Amino acid sequence: MKFGIFDHVDDSGLPLANHLEARLQMVTAFEEAGFHAYHVAEHHGTPLGHAPSPAVYLAALSQRTKTIRFGPLVFLLPLYHPLRLAEEIAMLDALSGGRLEFGYGRGISPIEMGFYGVDMAEQEERAAETLAVVLKALESDTVEHTGRFYTFNRVPVPQRPTQTPRPPLWYGTNSPGSVERCAKERLNMVTLLAGEPLRQLVASYRTAYAESGGDPAAMPLIGAGRHIVVADTDAEARSIATRAFARWRASFAHLWEVQGVANPIVSRFPADWAALQAAGSACAGSPATVRAFLEGDIAAGGYTYSVAQLAFGDMTVAEVTRSARLFGAEVMPAFSAC
Repeated sequence: MKFGIFDHVDDSGLPLANHLEARLQMVTAFEEAGFHAYHVAEHHGTPLGHAPSPAVYLAALSQRTKTIRFGPLVFLLPLYHPLRLAEEIAMLDALSGGRLEFGYGRGISPIEMGFYGVDMAEQEERAAETLAVVLKALESDTVEHTGRFYTFNRVPVPQRPTQTPRPPLWYGTNSPGSVERCAKERLNMVTLLAGEPLRQLVASYRTAYAESGGDPAAMPLIGAGRHIVVADTDAEARSIATRAFARWRASFAHLWEVQGVANPIVSRFPADWAALQAAGSACAGSPATVRAFLEGDIAAGGYTYSVAQLAFGDMTVAEVTRSARLFGAEVMPAFSAC
């Protein structure tokens, strides 16, 4: 069992410079606590994400940390020129000494894609072709490619990633239809599902991986994301979580509300912390409470990578640092034999 962090870098109420500095301090606390990796979202035009350029943010993070792995979850492929993205991936991997994890996706928000003029009818095909070119550029010295959106003839790629043949690949999904592809392509996967849908998703991944000849000893990580707050007592943790989640939830819904667009994802998402925790997607409590929650969640879901969202809303550096330290010292050790 490994433990990671997911972060929207969502609005905290601080000015942007202070907000980003606070996040970098939090990531050093995650590293000190022993988390495997830190994953950051990419969003545009919304307070849900104040790292709209993950590469810029992660470049700074690479110089403030030494051991924690990190990466986007995900780079929104339709928004990038593939050669430029491959160059930035190689630079990030080099700057970090080979710690980059490459998460990619096509984007689920038509509003955000629309800001950049992406036609949603061609979004999936554009993302697939962009990925194909990026992988060619990461794994060879020159790029040859002829496709619908891009044509390249012997383009040199002098920037090589530190990891060979390229950084590990990640995909985020809640869709059963994506699981078989993730397994067959040996992608690390993260989902936000809980309960029986999570169990079925994980089981489907394992089945598809085995049927496609996957080595059980080399199976990619299958992750589940959860909002988590750890404090000395259950009451203190719930107080922090309830307050901070209200701000995060407002950021989550903001863009859809100001655009006047109905979004079934937003409408179905729990409206407050109590509802989120009741749905099995969150836990706030003492180390013992959080440990018990994760023991049950992991046993029921069968996943191998627990991804905690420890920083959200208006949580302070002190609150997040304390949560991370308690998690690292009193929660993680219980899973050392898993």
